[in-house]
Amino acid sequence: MKELRFHGKVIVTGSGSIQYLQTIDCKRVFFVIGGNSVFINGTYGNVKAILEEKGCEVCIFSNVPKDPPIETVLEGIENMREFQPDTVIGLGGGSVIDAAKIMALYYDHLDIDISESYNSGIFPQTRRTQLIAIPTTSGTGSEVTRFSVLTNRNSDIKMGARSNGLIADIAILDAELTVSMPRNVVAETGMDALAHAVECYTNPNLDDFTEVLAAGAIEGLFKYLPESYITSSLKSREKVHNYQCIAGSAFANVGTGMDHGIAHALGGKFNYGHGLLIAIALPYVLQFNVREVAVRVKVGYLSQRIGKDLIEGIKELNEVLNIPRSFKDMGLNKADFSENLDLLVQNALKGSTRVNPVHVSADDMCYILTSIYEGTDIETTFGK
Repeated sequence: MKELRFHGKVIVTGSGSIQYLQTIDCKRVFFVIGGNSVFINGTYGNVKAILEEKGCEVCIFSNVPKDPPIETVLEGIENMREFQPDTVIGLGGGSVIDAAKIMALYYDHLDIDISESYNSGIFPQTRRTQLIAIPTTSGTGSEVTRFSVLTNRNSDIKMGARSNGLIADIAILDAELTVSMPRNVVAETGMDALAHAVECYTNPNLDDFTEVLAAGAIEGLFKYLPESYITSSLKSREKVHNYQCIAGSAFANVGTGMDHGIAHALGGKFNYGHGLLIAIALPYVLQFNVREVAVRVKVGYLSQRIGKDLIEGIKELNEVLNIPRSFKDMGLNKADFSENLDLLVQNALKGSTRVNPVHVSADDMCYILTSIYEGTDIETTFGK
Protein backbone atom coordinates (compact mmCIF):
# COMPACT_ATOMS: atom_id res chain seq x y z
CA MET A 1 0.00 0.00 0.00
CA LYS A 2 1.27 3.45 -0.87
CA GLU A 3 -0.19 6.84 0.01
CA LEU A 4 0.28 9.42 -2.76
CA ARG A 5 0.12 13.18 -2.23
CA PHE A 6 0.86 15.43 -5.21
CA HIS A 7 0.06 18.87 -3.75
CA GLY A 8 -2.07 20.70 -1.19
CA LYS A 9 -5.51 22.11 -1.84
CA VAL A 10 -4.87 23.73 -5.22
CA ILE A 11 -2.24 24.64 -7.81
CA VAL A 12 -2.96 27.89 -9.64
CA THR A 13 -1.07 28.36 -12.90
CA GLY A 14 -0.99 30.72 -15.85
CA SER A 15 0.23 34.23 -16.56
CA GLY A 16 -1.20 36.68 -14.04
CA SER A 17 -2.27 33.94 -11.62
CA ILE A 18 -0.93 36.01 -8.72
CA GLN A 19 -4.35 37.68 -8.82
CA TYR A 20 -5.72 34.50 -7.24
CA LEU A 21 -4.68 36.04 -3.92
CA GLN A 22 -7.80 38.22 -4.21
CA THR A 23 -9.87 35.13 -3.40
CA ILE A 24 -7.85 34.01 -0.37
CA ASP A 25 -9.43 34.20 3.08
CA CYS A 26 -6.77 35.90 5.21
CA LYS A 27 -6.38 38.83 7.61
CA ARG A 28 -2.80 38.74 8.91
CA VAL A 29 -0.15 37.68 6.39
CA PHE A 30 3.46 36.89 7.24
CA PHE A 31 5.78 37.13 4.23
CA VAL A 32 8.99 35.13 4.00
CA ILE A 33 11.29 36.66 1.39
CA GLY A 34 14.91 36.31 0.27
CA GLY A 35 17.00 39.16 -1.15
CA ASN A 36 16.17 42.40 -2.89
CA SER A 37 15.09 41.03 -6.28
CA VAL A 38 11.37 40.75 -5.41
CA PHE A 39 11.45 44.36 -4.23
CA ILE A 40 13.42 45.68 -7.21
CA ASN A 41 11.28 43.98 -9.87
CA GLY A 42 8.05 45.00 -8.18
CA THR A 43 6.83 41.49 -7.33
CA TYR A 44 6.47 42.10 -3.62
CA GLY A 45 4.81 45.47 -4.16
CA ASN A 46 2.21 43.92 -6.46
CA VAL A 47 1.44 41.07 -4.07
CA LYS A 48 1.27 43.39 -1.06
CA ALA A 49 -1.11 45.74 -2.90
CA ILE A 50 -3.49 42.86 -3.66
CA LEU A 51 -3.59 41.84 -0.01
CA GLU A 52 -3.83 45.34 1.43
CA GLU A 53 -6.74 46.08 -0.91
CA LYS A 54 -8.47 43.18 0.86
CA GLY A 55 -7.76 44.81 4.22
CA CYS A 56 -4.97 42.43 5.22
CA GLU A 57 -2.22 43.39 7.67
CA VAL A 58 1.23 42.41 6.42
CA CYS A 59 4.52 41.60 8.15
CA ILE A 60 7.77 40.92 6.27
CA PHE A 61 10.60 38.58 7.22
CA SER A 62 13.25 39.14 4.56
CA ASN A 63 16.90 38.40 3.74
CA VAL A 64 16.48 34.64 4.04
CA PRO A 65 19.84 33.36 2.73
CA LYS A 66 20.50 30.60 0.24
CA ASP A 67 20.48 27.24 2.04
CA PRO A 68 19.08 28.80 5.24
CA PRO A 69 20.37 27.64 8.63
CA ILE A 70 18.15 26.67 11.54
CA GLU A 71 18.99 30.00 13.21
CA THR A 72 17.22 31.90 10.42
CA VAL A 73 14.10 29.78 10.84
CA LEU A 74 14.09 30.27 14.62
CA GLU A 75 14.33 34.04 14.14
CA GLY A 76 11.41 33.90 11.72
CA ILE A 77 9.28 31.91 14.13
CA GLU A 78 9.96 34.44 16.87
CA ASN A 79 8.76 37.20 14.52
CA MET A 80 5.65 35.13 13.81
CA ARG A 81 4.92 34.76 17.52
CA GLU A 82 4.88 38.54 17.84
CA PHE A 83 2.75 39.14 14.73
CA GLN A 84 0.42 36.11 15.09
CA PRO A 85 -0.41 35.53 11.40
CA ASP A 86 -3.21 33.41 10.05
CA THR A 87 -1.37 32.99 6.73
CA VAL A 88 2.27 32.52 5.73
CA ILE A 89 3.42 33.28 2.18
CA GLY A 90 6.79 32.09 0.90
CA LEU A 91 7.69 34.38 -2.00
CA GLY A 92 10.97 33.58 -3.73
CA GLY A 93 13.20 30.68 -4.67
CA GLY A 94 13.39 27.21 -3.18
CA SER A 95 15.39 28.23 -0.09
CA VAL A 96 12.84 30.90 0.78
CA ILE A 97 9.89 28.55 0.35
CA ASP A 98 11.65 25.81 2.34
CA ALA A 99 12.21 28.27 5.18
CA ALA A 100 8.60 29.47 5.05
CA LYS A 101 7.35 25.88 5.22
CA ILE A 102 9.40 25.04 8.30
CA MET A 103 8.46 28.32 9.99
CA ALA A 104 4.76 27.70 9.41
CA LEU A 105 4.99 24.12 10.67
CA TYR A 106 6.83 24.92 13.88
CA TYR A 107 4.84 28.07 14.55
CA ASP A 108 1.97 25.65 15.08
CA HIS A 109 4.16 23.39 17.24
CA LEU A 110 6.06 25.79 19.48
CA ASP A 111 6.51 23.05 22.08
CA ILE A 112 8.69 20.98 19.74
CA ASP A 113 12.40 21.73 19.32
CA ILE A 114 13.41 21.92 15.64
CA SER A 115 16.95 20.69 16.26
CA GLU A 116 15.65 17.64 18.12
CA SER A 117 13.34 16.89 15.19
CA TYR A 118 16.24 16.93 12.74
CA ASN A 119 18.33 14.76 15.07
CA SER A 120 15.55 12.21 15.51
CA GLY A 121 14.05 12.43 12.03
CA ILE A 122 10.60 12.78 13.59
CA PHE A 123 8.61 15.84 12.52
CA PRO A 124 5.10 17.13 13.23
CA GLN A 125 2.72 15.98 10.50
CA THR A 126 -0.03 18.60 10.74
CA ARG A 127 -0.29 22.37 10.41
CA ARG A 128 -3.15 24.81 11.10
CA THR A 129 -1.75 28.08 9.73
CA GLN A 130 -2.54 28.64 6.05
CA LEU A 131 0.56 28.31 3.86
CA ILE A 132 0.90 29.73 0.34
CA ALA A 133 3.96 29.14 -1.84
CA ILE A 134 4.74 31.52 -4.71
CA PRO A 135 7.97 30.46 -6.46
CA THR A 136 9.91 33.05 -8.42
CA THR A 137 12.41 30.50 -9.76
CA SER A 138 11.73 27.30 -11.67
CA GLY A 139 13.41 24.27 -10.23
CA THR A 140 12.93 23.06 -6.68
CA GLY A 141 9.25 22.12 -6.79
CA SER A 142 9.18 23.08 -3.11
CA GLU A 143 5.73 24.61 -3.58
CA VAL A 144 4.23 21.11 -3.81
CA THR A 145 6.61 18.85 -1.89
CA ARG A 146 6.54 17.61 1.68
CA PHE A 147 10.27 18.32 2.07
CA SER A 148 12.29 21.21 3.43
CA VAL A 149 16.09 21.49 3.51
CA LEU A 150 18.05 23.52 6.04
CA THR A 151 21.79 23.78 6.61
CA ASN A 152 23.62 22.83 9.80
CA ARG A 153 26.45 25.35 9.91
CA ASN A 154 28.23 23.40 12.66
CA SER A 155 28.62 20.21 10.62
CA ASP A 156 28.57 21.72 7.10
CA ILE A 157 25.75 19.47 5.94
CA LYS A 158 22.28 20.03 4.56
CA MET A 159 19.46 18.38 6.49
CA GLY A 160 16.12 17.34 5.09
CA ALA A 161 12.73 17.30 6.82
CA ARG A 162 9.75 15.30 5.54
CA SER A 163 6.19 15.96 6.70
CA ASN A 164 2.71 16.31 5.24
CA GLY A 165 2.57 19.48 7.31
CA LEU A 166 5.17 20.98 4.97
CA ILE A 167 2.92 20.79 1.92
CA ALA A 168 1.66 24.26 1.01
CA ASP A 169 -2.10 24.66 0.88
CA ILE A 170 -1.89 26.81 -2.25
CA ALA A 171 0.83 26.90 -4.90
CA ILE A 172 0.72 29.84 -7.30
CA LEU A 173 2.72 29.38 -10.51
CA ASP A 174 2.81 32.75 -12.22
CA ALA A 175 5.42 32.66 -14.98
CA GLU A 176 5.50 36.46 -15.14
CA LEU A 177 7.40 36.35 -11.83
CA THR A 178 10.20 34.33 -13.45
CA VAL A 179 10.94 36.58 -16.43
CA SER A 180 13.52 38.61 -14.52
CA MET A 181 15.52 35.53 -13.47
CA PRO A 182 19.24 35.81 -14.37
CA ARG A 183 20.30 33.30 -17.01
CA ASN A 184 22.52 31.33 -14.64
CA VAL A 185 19.56 30.91 -12.28
CA VAL A 186 17.38 29.74 -15.17
CA ALA A 187 20.02 27.14 -16.04
CA GLU A 188 20.76 25.88 -12.54
CA THR A 189 17.19 25.71 -11.25
CA GLY A 190 16.04 24.13 -14.50
CA MET A 191 18.64 21.39 -14.20
CA ASP A 192 17.62 20.80 -10.60
CA ALA A 193 14.09 20.17 -11.86
CA LEU A 194 15.38 17.80 -14.54
CA ALA A 195 17.37 15.89 -11.95
CA HIS A 196 14.28 15.58 -9.74
CA ALA A 197 12.41 13.95 -12.61
CA VAL A 198 15.30 11.73 -13.77
CA GLU A 199 16.19 10.49 -10.28
CA CYS A 200 12.51 9.94 -9.54
CA TYR A 201 12.07 7.92 -12.74
CA THR A 202 15.11 5.72 -12.06
CA ASN A 203 14.23 5.22 -8.38
CA PRO A 204 13.02 1.72 -7.43
CA ASN A 205 10.03 3.27 -5.64
CA LEU A 206 8.58 4.56 -8.92
CA ASP A 207 4.84 3.90 -9.27
CA ASP A 208 2.36 4.19 -12.14
CA PHE A 209 1.31 7.73 -11.26
CA THR A 210 4.75 9.24 -10.75
CA GLU A 211 6.12 7.41 -13.79
CA VAL A 212 3.85 9.42 -16.06
CA LEU A 213 4.60 12.70 -14.29
CA ALA A 214 8.37 12.20 -14.22
CA ALA A 215 8.68 11.11 -17.86
CA GLY A 216 6.49 13.99 -19.01
CA ALA A 217 8.52 16.49 -17.01
CA ILE A 218 11.78 15.18 -18.50
CA GLU A 219 10.47 15.47 -22.04
CA GLY A 220 9.06 18.94 -21.40
CA LEU A 221 12.20 20.28 -19.75
CA PHE A 222 14.44 19.02 -22.53
CA LYS A 223 12.19 20.80 -25.00
CA TYR A 224 11.65 24.15 -23.27
CA LEU A 225 14.59 24.74 -20.90
CA PRO A 226 17.05 25.75 -23.67
CA GLU A 227 14.49 28.18 -25.10
CA SER A 228 13.81 29.62 -21.66
CA TYR A 229 17.54 30.14 -21.14
CA ILE A 230 18.26 31.62 -24.56
CA THR A 231 15.17 33.71 -25.34
CA SER A 232 13.49 34.30 -21.95
CA SER A 233 10.14 34.13 -23.72
CA LEU A 234 7.09 34.08 -21.46
CA LYS A 235 5.82 30.90 -23.14
CA SER A 236 9.02 28.95 -22.44
CA ARG A 237 9.25 30.33 -18.91
CA GLU A 238 5.69 29.21 -18.23
CA LYS A 239 6.36 25.75 -19.63
CA VAL A 240 9.47 25.28 -17.49
CA HIS A 241 7.68 26.68 -14.45
CA ASN A 242 4.92 24.11 -14.88
CA TYR A 243 7.18 21.17 -15.69
CA GLN A 244 9.40 21.81 -12.67
CA CYS A 245 6.27 21.68 -10.51
CA ILE A 246 5.24 18.43 -12.17
CA ALA A 247 8.72 17.04 -11.40
CA GLY A 248 8.27 18.16 -7.80
CA SER A 249 4.90 16.43 -7.55
CA ALA A 250 6.53 13.24 -8.80
CA PHE A 251 9.67 13.03 -6.69
CA ALA A 252 7.80 14.08 -3.54
CA ASN A 253 6.16 10.65 -3.63
CA VAL A 254 9.23 8.66 -4.64
CA GLY A 255 12.51 10.30 -3.67
CA THR A 256 15.62 11.21 -5.60
CA GLY A 257 19.04 9.57 -5.38
CA MET A 258 22.80 9.98 -5.28
CA ASP A 259 22.88 13.19 -7.32
CA HIS A 260 21.10 15.00 -4.51
CA GLY A 261 23.22 13.30 -1.86
CA ILE A 262 26.36 14.61 -3.58
CA ALA A 263 24.95 18.11 -4.08
CA HIS A 264 23.93 18.37 -0.43
CA ALA A 265 27.41 17.30 0.70
CA LEU A 266 29.28 19.71 -1.60
CA GLY A 267 26.81 22.54 -1.07
CA GLY A 268 26.92 22.22 2.71
CA LYS A 269 30.72 22.36 2.76
CA PHE A 270 31.60 24.79 -0.03
CA ASN A 271 28.38 26.84 -0.44
CA TYR A 272 28.09 26.39 -4.22
CA GLY A 273 24.60 26.66 -5.68
CA HIS A 274 22.51 23.50 -5.35
CA GLY A 275 21.35 23.47 -8.97
CA LEU A 276 24.89 24.00 -10.26
CA LEU A 277 26.20 21.00 -8.32
CA ILE A 278 23.19 18.92 -9.36
CA ALA A 279 23.72 19.73 -13.05
CA ILE A 280 27.43 18.91 -13.02
CA ALA A 281 27.04 15.61 -11.17
CA LEU A 282 23.93 14.24 -12.92
CA PRO A 283 25.53 12.60 -16.00
CA TYR A 284 28.23 10.96 -13.85
CA VAL A 285 25.62 9.62 -11.44
CA LEU A 286 23.70 8.09 -14.35
CA GLN A 287 26.90 6.56 -15.74
CA PHE A 288 27.33 4.78 -12.42
CA ASN A 289 23.69 3.80 -12.02
CA VAL A 290 23.20 2.24 -15.47
CA ARG A 291 25.27 -0.72 -14.30
CA GLU A 292 21.93 -1.83 -12.82
CA VAL A 293 19.78 -3.47 -15.51
CA ALA A 294 16.52 -1.87 -14.32
CA VAL A 295 18.08 1.60 -14.48
CA ARG A 296 19.57 0.90 -17.91
CA VAL A 297 16.15 -0.08 -19.24
CA LYS A 298 14.58 3.09 -17.86
CA VAL A 299 17.36 5.27 -19.26
CA GLY A 300 16.85 3.59 -22.63
CA TYR A 301 13.14 4.40 -22.57
CA LEU A 302 13.77 8.02 -21.62
CA SER A 303 16.30 8.25 -24.43
CA GLN A 304 13.55 7.25 -26.83
CA ARG A 305 11.25 9.89 -25.35
CA ILE A 306 13.71 12.74 -25.88
CA GLY A 307 15.11 11.43 -29.19
CA LYS A 308 18.73 11.05 -28.07
CA ASP A 309 20.86 9.19 -25.53
CA LEU A 310 19.81 10.54 -22.15
CA ILE A 311 23.26 10.83 -20.62
CA GLU A 312 24.78 12.46 -23.70
CA GLY A 313 21.70 14.65 -23.95
CA ILE A 314 22.23 15.93 -20.41
CA LYS A 315 25.87 16.70 -21.24
CA GLU A 316 24.76 18.61 -24.34
CA LEU A 317 22.10 20.47 -22.37
CA ASN A 318 24.68 21.46 -19.75
CA GLU A 319 26.86 22.81 -22.52
CA VAL A 320 24.00 24.89 -23.95
CA LEU A 321 23.31 26.23 -20.46
CA ASN A 322 26.99 27.04 -19.85
CA ILE A 323 27.23 24.58 -16.96
CA PRO A 324 30.85 23.55 -16.21
CA ARG A 325 31.77 19.96 -16.99
CA SER A 326 33.43 19.26 -13.64
CA PHE A 327 33.83 20.51 -10.08
CA LYS A 328 37.33 21.62 -11.06
CA ASP A 329 35.96 23.69 -13.94
CA MET A 330 33.40 25.10 -11.50
CA GLY A 331 36.30 26.64 -9.60
CA LEU A 332 36.64 24.30 -6.64
CA ASN A 333 40.25 24.33 -5.47
CA LYS A 334 42.01 20.95 -5.73
CA ALA A 335 43.61 21.28 -2.30
CA ASP A 336 40.26 22.10 -0.68
CA PHE A 337 38.62 19.17 -2.44
CA SER A 338 41.34 16.68 -1.51
CA GLU A 339 41.60 17.88 2.08
CA ASN A 340 37.85 17.41 2.62
CA LEU A 341 37.33 14.31 0.47
CA ASP A 342 36.78 11.93 3.40
CA LEU A 343 34.15 14.26 4.88
CA LEU A 344 32.48 14.71 1.49
CA VAL A 345 32.33 10.94 0.99
CA GLN A 346 30.80 10.46 4.43
CA ASN A 347 28.19 13.19 3.96
CA ALA A 348 27.37 12.24 0.34
CA LEU A 349 26.47 8.72 1.46
CA LYS A 350 23.71 10.13 3.68
CA GLY A 351 20.27 11.38 2.77
CA SER A 352 19.12 10.75 -0.77
CA THR A 353 22.02 8.42 -1.60
CA ARG A 354 20.49 5.85 0.72
CA VAL A 355 17.64 5.38 -1.78
CA ASN A 356 19.88 5.38 -4.86
CA PRO A 357 18.89 2.52 -7.21
CA VAL A 358 22.41 1.10 -6.95
CA HIS A 359 24.18 0.56 -3.63
CA VAL A 360 27.07 2.98 -3.18
CA SER A 361 30.01 2.06 -0.96
CA ALA A 362 32.49 4.53 0.49
CA ASP A 363 35.05 3.43 -2.11
CA ASP A 364 32.47 3.92 -4.86
CA MET A 365 31.67 7.41 -3.63
CA CYS A 366 35.34 8.37 -3.45
CA TYR A 367 35.75 7.23 -7.05
CA ILE A 368 32.58 9.02 -8.17
CA LEU A 369 33.46 12.32 -6.48
CA THR A 370 37.01 12.23 -7.83
CA SER A 371 35.70 11.52 -11.34
CA ILE A 372 33.25 14.44 -11.14
CA TYR A 373 35.98 16.71 -9.84
CA GLU A 374 38.36 15.84 -12.68
CA GLY A 375 35.65 15.55 -15.35
CA THR A 376 36.47 11.96 -16.30
CA ASP A 377 33.69 9.58 -17.32
CA ILE A 378 32.73 6.86 -14.85
CA GLU A 379 33.33 3.32 -15.97
CA THR A 380 30.07 1.50 -16.56
CA THR A 381 29.94 -2.12 -15.44
CA PHE A 382 27.07 -4.09 -16.96
CA GLY A 383 25.77 -7.50 -16.02
CA LYS A 384 24.04 -6.88 -12.71
